[in-house]
Amino acid sequence: AAAAAIVGWDLCSKSVTMFIGERIWNKFDWGKEKGADSSKRSLAKAIAWRIFAACNTFVGATLLSKGKAGVAGKIAGSDSVVKTILFYYYERLWAVIAWGKYQETEETA
Repeated sequence: AAAAAIVGWDLCSKSVTMFIGERIWNKFDWGKEKGADSSKRSLAKAIAWRIFAACNTFVGATLLSKGKAGVAGKIAGSDSVVKTILFYYYERLWAVIAWGKYQETEETA
């Protein structure tokens, strides 16, 4: 039950905050090459997101485990390692997908 509660916490809180985070990242061109994210930008996004997400998971796990910060730290730590790697490859995959991207033409340049 505790694990399900933590997963539910993560799903709800991180879905909203990741959406907001992506809107913020889209306001900056740093690390974009030819309209797509460079691997450096993907790495920076992955690290920034994981710092926030680890804190979010730690707070949620602490609250849901009735104050057991040691348990919450282990949950947040393992969660961060696995999901940082997954997030980096997720970003690299989206960098090569053309969905939602506009092709620049001579008329729009």
